[in-house]
Amino acid sequence: MKTICLYFEIHQILHLKRYRFFDIGTDHYYYDDYENERSTIDITERSYMPALNALLDMIKANGDYFKVAFSLSGVGVEQLEMHAPQVLEKLQELNNTGCVEFLAEPYSHGLSSLVNEDGFDEEVKRQCSKMNEYFGQYPKVLRNSSLIYSDDIGLKVSQMGFKGMLTEGAKHVLGWKSPHYLYTSELAPNLKLLLRDINLSDDISLRFSNKDWSGYPLFADTYINRIAGLPQEEQVVNIFMELSALGIAQPLSSNILEFFKALPACAKAKNITFSTPTEICENVKAVDSLNVPDTLSWIDEERDVSSWLGNPMQREAFNKLYSVADRVRIANDPRINQDWDYLQASNNFRFMTTKPAVVGVDRGIYSSPFDAFTNYMNILGDFINRVNNLYSTDIDNDELEGLLTTIKNQGDEIEMKDKEISRLQAKIEKIETESDKFREQVEVKCTTKKETPKKSVAKKETIKKSVAKKSATKKVGEEPVTNSSKE
Repeated sequence: MKTICLYFEIHQILHLKRYRFFDIGTDHYYYDDYENERSTIDITERSYMPALNALLDMIKANGDYFKVAFSLSGVGVEQLEMHAPQVLEKLQELNNTGCVEFLAEPYSHGLSSLVNEDGFDEEVKRQCSKMNEYFGQYPKVLRNSSLIYSDDIGLKVSQMGFKGMLTEGAKHVLGWKSPHYLYTSELAPNLKLLLRDINLSDDISLRFSNKDWSGYPLFADTYINRIAGLPQEEQVVNIFMELSALGIAQPLSSNILEFFKALPACAKAKNITFSTPTEICENVKAVDSLNVPDTLSWIDEERDVSSWLGNPMQREAFNKLYSVADRVRIANDPRINQDWDYLQASNNFRFMTTKPAVVGVDRGIYSSPFDAFTNYMNILGDFINRVNNLYSTDIDNDELEGLLTTIKNQGDEIEMKDKEISRLQAKIEKIETESDKFREQVEVKCTTKKETPKKSVAKKETIKKSVAKKSATKKVGEEPVTNSSKE
């Protein structure tokens, strides 16, 4: 039986402000608050809320037959918290249906998996904690930024304890193989791989409203018939896209939501089900391992990382940023950590691309890739100075980590001693309270003993009088024994 795995990504670009060379060292705030608020509200009204309401209606209409998965970057969640909390509330309402799964991904929606394993691990754990905080789910399946994957990344993800991972069904990786099966990682056989069907996904997210496309107009029954027409043994159809495709890339006027609402009924008629990624990992048997020595993604025709690291400007900015990755992690300064998340976001490098692409790049305030590079490097210069000013650069990373570990251990020891002192103080207070009670009892007994002799004397006098009275009565009424014996 065929099953559809429908997944949506939610990430909100954090826009940097115009930052000039002379701002370095004097201005440590890097963000365009107005644009961040405007863009978040705009995408919420035009895409997120209408799309989420439609998906909720689909669940209500179809019960637990229809299922869907989401992943949210931590940076995206922070923007929604500030400017569009109704999106998070709607996602919680969807979660309460029991038909939604939330996946793991890097908190920053960055590229740490390519260069810094410790940072990648830490980011994913923070995002998982965020998903657990909002939805009561601790993710079991991971989706890396832009579906970035390689054998080495798969091994790391498996070591982190995940059951499965989403990635791209790229032709240069699959060769003659089909993306409609479940695979395993070459270096980690326990990690299941769900591969995106490029054509079926892009027909919706990229081409749906394109009147020049040969498949236009696309109807739900036609779409489902294509899936039903796949070979019988090809059971898993993974349709992955950004949620913003519904309303932004494909405007609501194109009837994209009506198309989606019709999918469950058409699928049920063809005996096709819907499943979450974890359900597929648990219920479907993998057919083979997938060998991916080079990194792939879901961006551009090449399906690699050249959109972020394809030219010298991008690589210089990337290498400069991650040159302080370990130092940032070791220092663990709250304000530095927040800026670190925002500066890692992959769109910062995407704005510098010089590649022609099918999907155009909206560079925002930047007039060119070089303009984006210059602005980012100015900000990065200030950021790195702040990182280095936390601790002397004469101390290397290993020495700094050892020093901070010692300080942390001392802090933990002081905390333990403080707890022990509090415990002992409580014990002393308890002993003093018991001592006061005991003292009161002793005083009461002593007072009682002082009054007892007076009562005893009075009692003795009473007894004496009683004995004397009895003795006198006896002498008057009785004959002496001696007289009786003489007669």
